[in-house]
Amino acid sequence: MLLAIDVGNTQIKLAVFEQNTIIHKEIIYYQEWQIAVKKNLKKFKKIDNIVVASVGKLNKEDFFDLNANVEINFITSESQFPFHNLYATPNTLGIDRMVLSSGAVLQFPNKKRLVIDAGTCITYDFIDENDNYLGGAISPGIRLRYESLHNYTAKLPLLTKENPTNIIGNSTNQSIHSGVVNGVAMEIDGFVNYNFNENDNFIIILTGGDAEFLADRLKNTIFANSNFLLESLNQTFQYNHK
Repeated sequence: MLLAIDVGNTQIKLAVFEQNTIIHKEIIYYQEWQIAVKKNLKKFKKIDNIVVASVGKLNKEDFFDLNANVEINFITSESQFPFHNLYATPNTLGIDRMVLSSGAVLQFPNKKRLVIDAGTCITYDFIDENDNYLGGAISPGIRLRYESLHNYTAKLPLLTKENPTNIIGNSTNQSIHSGVVNGVAMEIDGFVNYNFNENDNFIIILTGGDAEFLADRLKNTIFANSNFLLESLNQTFQYNHK
């Protein structure tokens, strides 16, 4: 068994894998992470490896303090990936984007792939049918957009995400919801339309914490999987141990 840990900007996701199947998953906050990891190691005694991808505040030394009788594996830019990294600044490419691209290549061979991760930031990553990572885009996610409207204006309230009732908001709150949610959906549809028009033999993967919230609002048919990063982390681990 494998315990996969995705350390994000705001939360940590854990998943226990038996081969390629998730048998347990949870989302935790930073202050709970050690307790949660120890609880999973106690509950699933066959776990013999932990694999970690971190864009957040945890590093290798934090995990060594667990004193767990398992091997701890960090996926870093020095790990092996099943694609050729053609990014102009490869050392600045986030490990989460590399893991997602790895999963796209391993799960969908011989295709052009666009991976959209709708989390704190929305990232777009394009890998061609020859497994060349070409780059993508980064924009603010839903939560960041709500917070920015509140933090950088004098009177706009801080709202939590909510599906707008109409594209034309008839109140300040509904105008904010429309601007944020419809704006994100139209942005994603724009990227998807551009790539569909430019490419054939193409698959689009939508993942991240807001994937399910957004999926029904998008005009295009997209493979939506909120667990795709965890699955990709498991597959990247296996790829490195072959």
